[in-house]
Amino acid sequence: MLNRAARYFPILRELRPYLGCRPRLLEIGSGPIGIGDYYPHPFVGCDLSFPALPAAPMKAIVASGTQLPFLDASFDIVVVSDVLEHVPVEARQAVIEEALRVARKTVVFGFPCGPDAAAADRKLLRLYQSRRQPPPIWLTEHMENPFPDESLFQTPPAGCTLRMLANESISFHLWMMSKEMSRFWRLAFKAALVLSPTTVERWLQQRDCEPAYRRIFIVQKQTQADRCESEKLAFQVDD
Repeated sequence: MLNRAARYFPILRELRPYLGCRPRLLEIGSGPIGIGDYYPHPFVGCDLSFPALPAAPMKAIVASGTQLPFLDASFDIVVVSDVLEHVPVEARQAVIEEALRVARKTVVFGFPCGPDAAAADRKLLRLYQSRRQPPPIWLTEHMENPFPDESLFQTPPAGCTLRMLANESISFHLWMMSKEMSRFWRLAFKAALVLSPTTVERWLQQRDCEPAYRRIFIVQKQTQADRCESEKLAFQVDD
């Protein structure tokens, strides 16, 4: 599905510097496939349940994102993609803290962000209803909780750096999702992804603009060596 590629391709671009080393990767709220559609190496996926048989190369673990059964810094990379909007408001900070706890290097959070994105999904739901098509489960779940926004990441967590990316303009999101209601377009998008994934990725990247439907926050943990180097540079500047 093109909508999965649209949200995972930007994450994979952020992770490419690490991928040659086969990092330990965890995806929280992965479902039965997760990043495995585009990431060929073994990784751990966790979710509250797996309604379908998890697909290779994922190792599936049933767990809540608010209480992960892993030691601190167990994974080089943690991915939390399109999860926080499904989490009750009062539990979102716990998911963020757990993801940061079990990560050693990088955590990537992506989610539909803010009231404009929520309005776009309400419009999409009405489109499904007008066409008498059952909406996907994720869309109906989007109606249950207020969408998260940038306030979750106003300041970097202690000892971390933070970057934000726009992902999918709202107009493109609505266009793409309306097209995926048609079997013809689903097959066309699938063929394009198989035959020319690089071209599709570049085309999708051009649609990552404002006003954005989704925002991706990359939290980079500073190692002890990084902190020492920063302190050394600061000392030299003060000198």
